[in-house]
Amino acid sequence: MATTNPTSPLSKTVQLLLLFILVTVVLYYSKALLIPIAFAGLLAMVLLPLNRWLEMKKMKRIWAVLLSTVVFILGVVGVIWLVSWQIGNVASDAFKMEGKLEEIIQSIQQMIKDTLGISKQMQEQMVQQNKEKGAATVGKGLVGVAGYIWTFLIDFVLVAVYLFLFLYYRSHIKKFILNVSAFGHKDKTENALEQSTQVGQQYLTGLSLMILCLWVMYGVAFSIIGVKYALFFAILCGLLEMIPFVGNLTGTSLTVLFSLSQGADIRMVIAIIVTYALVQFIQTYLIEPLVVGAKVNINPLFTILVLVAGEMVWGIPGLVLAIPLLAILKIIFDHFEPLKPYGELIGEVKKKKMKK
Repeated sequence: MATTNPTSPLSKTVQLLLLFILVTVVLYYSKALLIPIAFAGLLAMVLLPLNRWLEMKKMKRIWAVLLSTVVFILGVVGVIWLVSWQIGNVASDAFKMEGKLEEIIQSIQQMIKDTLGISKQMQEQMVQQNKEKGAATVGKGLVGVAGYIWTFLIDFVLVAVYLFLFLYYRSHIKKFILNVSAFGHKDKTENALEQSTQVGQQYLTGLSLMILCLWVMYGVAFSIIGVKYALFFAILCGLLEMIPFVGNLTGTSLTVLFSLSQGADIRMVIAIIVTYALVQFIQTYLIEPLVVGAKVNINPLFTILVLVAGEMVWGIPGLVLAIPLLAILKIIFDHFEPLKPYGELIGEVKKKKMKK
């Protein structure tokens, strides 16, 4: 009976496919464990320079690590407080939107009546029949929101604990990784660790600085335009930048919809869209090269694929973590000969000079 050669291309493809399926299953069913660890690992890379600087100032490691962790906690609490403060201002004005929403609803009802011939009374009866279902849906939504808040609090505590432990035991962890690496590959492993740390630092630190710049630009522009609660929508658009491609577009769309509900005219809407386009131009060609530096070398195809896969497997945290984790994975691929083809596949296409 003929057997399949384990080194044949078909066998390697099947093995790779099975490995991919296994990894995906593990990532999906272990997300409660792995998401806080992934966030803590990346944050440890960002806070490592601060921790090393504190230790160079003759501070004991445990106190340096504790201070670095406190800096992270204060930063997150500060952002949450700022967002909550702005949300409170928007919520206090929500009742003023009821009149405008009522006008919109009446317009829609009139349009349905003119187009489909369904009277307003019949429309109201249809709405009444769905009230109980709607109430149940709202109830489930409130329970879901409470669940998300509770999950966030638990994950936040776990991230802080893991961050502290990663920074404190970083030498121990590095020694373990070098010891388990194959003989003759310790130098490559050490280089991969160093470059991975640099990529994590560069991406997250640059992203944080870029969000601050976006807050300033959107805040000033929205204030000049006359958008109500300009600071809130500036913060929203900046924070959504953590989700590549769709984040800032979503923030701008919400700004437009809110402005319309407040009675904005077409000129304000056009001004908001022009502001979005101008800020994106400045971000792409000025801010990113200055504060982010060299981009993660991932081609657009795999950037989109990893974002979709990240959202499917880990939800919103997957969207935030996908690109830096794939960039680190590419560095690992690039440092080991059997994995280099996969690193080249993920990476940007190098331009070659045309032969005459």
